[in-house]
Amino acid sequence: MAACLFSISGFAQKPSPKLLTPTNHTLVLIDFEGQMAFAVKNIDLENLRQNVGLVSGGSKIFNVPTIVTTVSEKSFSGPVFPEVSEVYTDTEAYMDRTTMNAWEDVKVHDVIVAKGKKKIVLAGLWTEVCIVDPALSALIEDYEVYVITDACGGVSDEAHRVAIQRMIQAGVQPITATQYVLELQRDWARSETYAAVTALFKKYGGAYGLGIQYAHDMLKH
Repeated sequence: MAACLFSISGFAQKPSPKLLTPTNHTLVLIDFEGQMAFAVKNIDLENLRQNVGLVSGGSKIFNVPTIVTTVSEKSFSGPVFPEVSEVYTDTEAYMDRTTMNAWEDVKVHDVIVAKGKKKIVLAGLWTEVCIVDPALSALIEDYEVYVITDACGGVSDEAHRVAIQRMIQAGVQPITATQYVLELQRDWARSETYAAVTALFKKYGGAYGLGIQYAHDMLKH
């Protein structure tokens, strides 16, 4: 019996290969631009921006391979959210395109492939076009695809909801912004990123961030 319990305990300590780590995926941020945001209806723009801040900030803390792609930035859609541009300041990291499906842009596709990661995490605007299209396209090339649902926006509640349902039915795994960052941290004893992650949540984490601020302050007394 003891041997059996030991075996079960040992197995439980092995994390699922479905979990994201800082080194096993590529993050693709798609069309977080003003013109695209104006039509978003499924989520309040303030909440969307907070979630985008968590995702972009978290990816930078953990040095996740990240691609920022825009659509017709100079002629139509405008600049990226400050929550992205303040984190990714190197203009060479940005890839502008004309295609609605980023996967069909040769340069974007080549950069994603060159990262060498078989897991891809997507977030962006709009869910029903610029997220669905690359998500379904990546699946047929045998990528594992994750979509950060609360860092995506559609032109209506139904458009966003149906898009998420369509992707899940095809095999995409839905996650949220908070889940994404905490899945990368995984252990609060990971001291090299602890301070940066808690600071990120204080800035963008809403009520959870206030709780962290409260705990940090009160524990000093």
